[in-house]
Amino acid sequence: MQDSFHPEILSGEHVVVTGGGTGLGKAMATRFASLGARVTVCGRRPEPLDDTVDDIEGRGGAAEGIPCNVRDPEAVEDFFAEAEERQGNVTRLVNNAAANFLAASEDISPNGFDAIIKTNLYGSFYCTQACGRRWLEREQGGVVLSIATTYAETGSAFVLPSAMSKAGVVAMTKSLAAEWGTAGIRLNAVGPGPFPTEGAWSRLSPPGMDLEEQMRERIPLGRFGEPEELANLAVFLLSDLSSYMNGAFLTYDGGEVLAAGGQFNQFTQLPREQIKDLFEQMRDGDG
Repeated sequence: MQDSFHPEILSGEHVVVTGGGTGLGKAMATRFASLGARVTVCGRRPEPLDDTVDDIEGRGGAAEGIPCNVRDPEAVEDFFAEAEERQGNVTRLVNNAAANFLAASEDISPNGFDAIIKTNLYGSFYCTQACGRRWLEREQGGVVLSIATTYAETGSAFVLPSAMSKAGVVAMTKSLAAEWGTAGIRLNAVGPGPFPTEGAWSRLSPPGMDLEEQMRERIPLGRFGEPEELANLAVFLLSDLSSYMNGAFLTYDGGEVLAAGGQFNQFTQLPREQIKDLFEQMRDGDG
């Protein structure tokens, strides 16, 4: 893919990427660093963070990895204090950390519901608030990009807590875009369609089903997204190239939602007990 960005387009920026140790978070963090940003990644496990930092530093970039559970507001505050101590004031935030699993809604436990809501919604709010407080106090602008999902708007079967929490993230984005825009703080959100990554795909693909091919057939462009494509969109949204974009929710899915609606609605065509058995097999495999 040809690089059309100036090689220093993010120079001088300190970008925090939550969930930056693996998958799309790692792809975005690596891309930001390649374009001049100082990057700090966080996640609950230190090993993936170390891998991301090593990858960035091996290419000549600047990066730090700091473990943090975004569900814990005190841990989030400590994280941002340490991130700024190590690499200076944070100027950009990407809310990427997320949790999800397939389940029949009547079977979701309170703990399972809390795990998703607190990671996706609470975590995004805690991190956004921590940055907003700093930027308002310093009277400096900033940019927040939240990674949502296409079904934040359409809803989808079998991923109810994820749909609920991501809809809340989009509402947060639009609300704060109005409230903080006068202070030069911009907030936007992206709803990616299928961008297969190893960790997420294993949790969302039941055994015995050729889900990958079915999902590909639903997409008018006939293919999945590539991580670097999402990373390039994120660069645009964090940079001054999008300086007039505020409060937007961008669907980035090859046209899937226009053709098919909710991402996991096709499972409703199967007998309910069959699909619940498949979900149970997935949970057993995780153990």
